[in-house]
Amino acid sequence: MKTRRFLVVTGPTASGKTAVSISLAKALGVPVISADSMQIYRGCEIGTAKATKDEMQNVPHYMLGIITPDEPYSVAKYQQEAFSLIERFNGEGFAPVVAGGTGLYINALVYQLNFGEYSSDDTIRQKYTQLADDKSDKYLYNVLKQKDPEYANLIVPQDTRRIIRRLELLDSGNAESYDFRQQNDTDEFIMIGLTMQRDVLYKRIEERVDNMMKNGLEDEARIILQRYYGSNAAKAIGYKEFTAYFEGKASLEQTAALIKRNSRRYAKRQMTWFRRDPRIEWFDVYSYPCIEDLTDGIISFVKRKGF
Repeated sequence: MKTRRFLVVTGPTASGKTAVSISLAKALGVPVISADSMQIYRGCEIGTAKATKDEMQNVPHYMLGIITPDEPYSVAKYQQEAFSLIERFNGEGFAPVVAGGTGLYINALVYQLNFGEYSSDDTIRQKYTQLADDKSDKYLYNVLKQKDPEYANLIVPQDTRRIIRRLELLDSGNAESYDFRQQNDTDEFIMIGLTMQRDVLYKRIEERVDNMMKNGLEDEARIILQRYYGSNAAKAIGYKEFTAYFEGKASLEQTAALIKRNSRRYAKRQMTWFRRDPRIEWFDVYSYPCIEDLTDGIISFVKRKGF
């Protein structure tokens, strides 16, 4: 018997997940649960392209701005809280839309990942923390790439906390807790992926960064880097690129160009990862004349699947 029911809308950054998930949730009369590891932070609004109140169109959203940028938050915690919300909404008669592009968060729901059996090992953690301090975050990331290239592909080189956590897990012999080969066959869900031609996606990324700059990303980044320096939020794309600018080592134009480049690279990594999951049904956004038609197409597919 299936225990949980939910829809997943995923895809690379700037592919339209927010707008499509809102349109889909509104048409179905269900809430949206975010699966974005940066949108969980309060104060990270512009740089994470978090939906505004008007953009939400009165659709209830969850897992947005739930912690401050300096609070620790794990994939295990996300899994626990997201499943709790899904169970709650299922009990009310709704199958919520889970929307986001963070592969680790999506995988925590659609694979059989058990985080509860693993306890931390301070000795191993300190070893890798010291290694990052002595060498660099990039050096530590390369260590992970040698040991677990598939997992390394899911995260950015600056995500030191998750890099250390994974190395700790590997060295402790508990790697099965992150085994992405065991699919979740206990729950009922459908995975929708949004795609488009790469040159079109890259143009959308560039236009979005330009809009972020116009809407005050510089001021937001200044606050994040000053108040929460060293946090995962400060190391995220859209914020970390401002470091050189604030130090007088780069222009605003160079900073914007760097954000665009890093966002394009991130989108490429996302697509590489999500393409490996055959359960995802891909929808080419520009094959539909408008978002309403795309929404109808997704709903028709979902109904044909008997969901």
